[in-house]
Amino acid sequence: MDAWFHKQNKLVQILLLFLPVINWFTEILVRWSAFLKKGGALRLVVSLIVTIGGLFIGWIDMIWTLLFNKLLCE
Repeated sequence: MDAWFHKQNKLVQILLLFLPVINWFTEILVRWSAFLKKGGALRLVVSLIVTIGGLFIGWIDMIWTLLFNKLLCE
């Protein structure tokens, strides 16, 4: 899922991270997919935080993606 998300153009990424419930599901799928594929303690912690408090973090990631073209803590 993380590879699919990163292949999308910036507008699609921003839309997926802007919509309130969809951003939470997108964050969960992308973060856990990246953790399962690449591993790492930071990815695990970020995945857990996103799962618990994902809506707010999704909007932060939307702004981060808009500015830097990648997700926060990636």
